[in-house]
Amino acid sequence: MSIRLRGHHLLCLLGYRGKGYSDGFCANMTAIYETLRRGSDTEIRIIEGPDEICRSFPADQPSHCLNASVFHKDRAILDKLALAPGDTVQWQEICDRVAAQVAPEDIAHLCRDCQWQPYGMCSEGVGHIRAARTLRKLPLHS
Repeated sequence: MSIRLRGHHLLCLLGYRGKGYSDGFCANMTAIYETLRRGSDTEIRIIEGPDEICRSFPADQPSHCLNASVFHKDRAILDKLALAPGDTVQWQEICDRVAAQVAPEDIAHLCRDCQWQPYGMCSEGVGHIRAARTLRKLPLHS
């Protein structure tokens, strides 16, 4: 099994806490997150443009998936991780690259225009990956 992901989603997944744009978006994101949490050997195919996370972005909200700023963020993050569209790597290798090449404070620069960045979840997620090299269990929601 291979999951197609764009550059910035490699870091978004680290900060994911079960919240997002809609119930459908969260269900899709949670399924991808749990696949990666349970299978660190899952292959990730790096792509350019909308990916398997974007496909569940709610149709009733202004989409940002094709914005130039998002493509810029993808490229900056892929450059930081020494990856490129077309690469296929295991999720564990991505976690190892993040741990070696990304510091929590890098998120403020790499993701400065992201609406989620001020919440600190992705910076905290990078810190967790640096310490544990694996995704944590998502919090249970009532």
